[in-house]
Amino acid sequence: MAAHLSYGRVNLNVLREAVRRELREFLDKCAGSKAIVWDEYLTGPFGLIAQYSLLKEHEVEKMFTLKGSRLPAADVKNIIFFVRPRLELMDIIAENVLSEDRRGPARDFHILFVPRRSLLCEQRLKDLGVLGSFIHREEYSLDLIPFDGDLLSMESEGAFKECYLESDQTSLYHAAKGLMALQALYGTIPQIFGKGECARQVANMMIRMKREFTGSQNSIFPVFDNLLLLDRNVDLLSPLATQLTYEGLIDEIYGIQNSYVKLPPEKFAPKKQGDGGKDLPTEAKKLQLNSAEELYAEIRDKNFNAVGSVLSKKAKVISAAFEERHNAKTVGEIKQFVSQLPHMQAARGSLANHTSIAELIKDVTTSEDFFDKLTVEQEFMSGIDTDKVNSYIEDCIAQKHPLIKVLRLVCLQSVCNSGLKQKVLDYYKREILQTYGYEHILTLHNLEKAGLLKLQTGGRNNYPTIRKTLRLWMDDVNEQNPTDISYVYSGYAPLSVRLAQLLSRPGWRSIEEVLRILPGPHFEERQPLPTGLQKKRQPGENRVTLIFFLGGVTFAEIAALRFLSQLEDGGTEYVIATTKLINGASWIESLMEKPF
Repeated sequence: MAAHLSYGRVNLNVLREAVRRELREFLDKCAGSKAIVWDEYLTGPFGLIAQYSLLKEHEVEKMFTLKGSRLPAADVKNIIFFVRPRLELMDIIAENVLSEDRRGPARDFHILFVPRRSLLCEQRLKDLGVLGSFIHREEYSLDLIPFDGDLLSMESEGAFKECYLESDQTSLYHAAKGLMALQALYGTIPQIFGKGECARQVANMMIRMKREFTGSQNSIFPVFDNLLLLDRNVDLLSPLATQLTYEGLIDEIYGIQNSYVKLPPEKFAPKKQGDGGKDLPTEAKKLQLNSAEELYAEIRDKNFNAVGSVLSKKAKVISAAFEERHNAKTVGEIKQFVSQLPHMQAARGSLANHTSIAELIKDVTTSEDFFDKLTVEQEFMSGIDTDKVNSYIEDCIAQKHPLIKVLRLVCLQSVCNSGLKQKVLDYYKREILQTYGYEHILTLHNLEKAGLLKLQTGGRNNYPTIRKTLRLWMDDVNEQNPTDISYVYSGYAPLSVRLAQLLSRPGWRSIEEVLRILPGPHFEERQPLPTGLQKKRQPGENRVTLIFFLGGVTFAEIAALRFLSQLEDGGTEYVIATTKLINGASWIESLMEKPF
C-alpha cells in the first residue's frame, strides 16, 4: 500500500492495486526465471506502481535497458520485452532476438506492449523474421498512473503534438480508455462537462465505449460527481508563464520526472570541520517528491515567497523537540522520547533537504535576469505593451539566451495579444532564424500550427475581454495567506482553473460570451445511473470533480486546484488527471523539430 495515495476523498490505491494485479498475472504466465528488457522511457512510470521487490517475487532476476546488438548474458528461461508500440524499437528488439538465437540454448521470448498492442509493430517484427519467436504478445493498459492522492497522469510525452499538429487521436483514445477503466473501479460519473475539440472527441469515445458494453451494468456507487474535460489549447497561457509555487519552481529550474528530481549535490554534502571542501560528491542528489513527506505536502503548493517562514518555524519546532531529551527523567519518559526519535530524525532530514532546495531556488529567483523576465511576463499578462516588439526579448535574442526561453516569451506575447501584428511577427521570426539557425523554421511552423505563435486576424484582441470577465489578473495578491488562485503566478489566475471554479459556482451560463471566444465547443453530457446508485449528498458534503487536462497540466495549476479544494466554502474537491505533467520548457521542447 502507498499511504500517500489514499489520503483524499478518492482512494487511488484501488487503481494502483488493479494495475499491479494485471502485471503480476502477466509475469506468472511466463513460468520460470525471467529477465526484463526495458524501453527506457517506461522505467519511470513503472517505478510508481511496482518496485523491484514485486518483480523479484515473480522470479525476475535481471533487468536490462533496451539497446542495439546483443543482450548482456543472463542465465534465465524467459526474456520479456516491455516496450511502447514504436517501430524504431521493433528493429532493436529483432536485433536482440536474432543475436540471442545464435548464442546458444533456446530462450522463451515474450513482448508486452504498453499501453496497446500495435499491428504495425507486429508486422515489422514479422518482416524482420522474429515474430514467431514470441510466445506471449500482449498489451498492458497502463493508461492512468497514480502520482499522488489527487493526481493521475498518462505520461504520454507526445500527446499535445499528436492532437494539435498531427491530428492523431491515439492519446485521446487512451484517455477515454483510462476514464472507462476508472469508472469500472469508482462507479459511473453522472455528469460530464467539457470545453474544446479534443474534450468533445474523448466524451464521444466514452459514450461509444459505454454503448458497446451495454451487457454489464456498473453497480459501483459513484465516487465522482462530475468529470470536466479541458483542452490544453483552451488555455495556452498558463504553461508559458513562469510558475511561482515551490513545486512549480523546482520543476521550472530542475525538472521533476515521475515524482523524482535530480539536484546539484554540493548543497547536500554533510559539512565536516576542517575538510576545506574536499571530496564533494559529484553525482546528482535524487529526491522523491510527493505527499508521503509531511513537510513537502505542506509547502509544495505555497508561493515561493511564503516558504521561508514555514521552514524557519519548522526548524524551531524540531530543535525544541530534540531539547525535550534533557527533560526526560523517568524511564517511561526516556522510552517515550526514544520511540519518537525515528520520526523526529526523518523530520530533521526532510527540513535539511528542503532548506537546501529553497537556497538553490533563491539563487535563481533573486537574479536580475529572473526579475526582468518575470516583469515582462507580468506586463504581458496584465495587458501592457503586448502589440509591439519587446526590448527585453530583443536583448535576449541578441545575447543568444536559450532558444526555449525566447520562444516562451514570444508565444506568451502572442497569446496575450490574440496574435501579433504582421510586422512584429515577421521581425521576431527573422531575428530568431538569423541568430539561432534556419533549421528552426520548422519549429516556428509548429508553434504557429499549435496556435501559440500567430498572426492577429481581424485586427481584434480578445484577450482583454477574457481577462476582465474571468478576472485573470489580480493586482493585490496576498502570497503569504492567499485568498484567490492568482497567488500561484503572483497576479495571474490560471484560465483553466478559473473555468473549473466558475463551473462549480455559479455555472458556465454566467460566462457564455467568453466560452464562445475560447476555442472549441463547450458541452454537457449526463450518464444515467441505475436506481439505487443516485447520490444523495449530505448537508456540507463537497462534490468531487475529476478534471482531465488533455495536452498537459502544470504544477501551478495543480496547486491552484488544491487551493480551491481546501476552501471551507468551496463546495468542490478536485482530483486531477492529465495526459502529461508539463512546464513551459518541456512543452515548447515537445513542439520543437530536432535539427537533422
